[in-house]
Amino acid sequence: MTDVKPLNPIALELGPISVHWYGIIITCGIILGLWIATREANRLGWDKDIIIDFIMIAAPVAIICARIYYVAFEWEHYSQYPSQIIAIWQGGIAIHGALIGAVLTAIIYTRKKNISFWKLADIVAPSLILGQAIGRWGNFMNQEAHGGETTRAFLESLHLPNFIINQMFIDGTYYVPTFLYESSWDLLGFVILFFVLRKLRLKNGELFLSYLVWYSIGRFYVEGLRTDSLMLTSQLRIAQVVSLVLIGIGIIIFVYRRLKIRTSG
Repeated sequence: MTDVKPLNPIALELGPISVHWYGIIITCGIILGLWIATREANRLGWDKDIIIDFIMIAAPVAIICARIYYVAFEWEHYSQYPSQIIAIWQGGIAIHGALIGAVLTAIIYTRKKNISFWKLADIVAPSLILGQAIGRWGNFMNQEAHGGETTRAFLESLHLPNFIINQMFIDGTYYVPTFLYESSWDLLGFVILFFVLRKLRLKNGELFLSYLVWYSIGRFYVEGLRTDSLMLTSQLRIAQVVSLVLIGIGIIIFVYRRLKIRTSG
């Protein structure tokens, strides 16, 4: 058998402090997203400080909400081990929780600043989906967010590099790299949003709504392949239910605003 050696989830140790790749990767996603969003703000004539201030507030709120969301649906476990609730470096943050936190922050922030929520949402939408694409590699380092059992032959048939194949070898079994599926879908979404839709004459908010629908379609499919989903019931996966709701909301708002503009025009 090929020698299988998974990657170390700890990047470095500073005395008693362990710095995990999970946190480093998520931080890199936030920094890159901030850079892209500030460039887009400049292009649109916005003060980039507005975007910087917003992301500096929204990022920690989103992470906290993502953790609260995850812990809430895994409360049976965390109620027995409350000391693990803050162990975010071990994984266990839900993107839908982060999205809820970010949207609520944006609503409050734009009202206080007296600026357009929809325009702000459009500016950060490409950064948001790119950050999600990058963040899935944190799951990769923690060997989580994977699918069901598979074989090394299947993984090799996908022409994956050995470091990915080896990382999918967990407790003696190979697993489907659903983290990679979602990361690839999100990366494609970023390309479409940033290089195609952004250059079209879309109305305020339509880029963000496009992100919402695109991401949710991919998440619905990938979630059906995962083995570690948060469950609403024994049959219903929470992320799939939320994805369907977001797809419906995105399409309804998009159509409603288009019809309203056409009627008023």
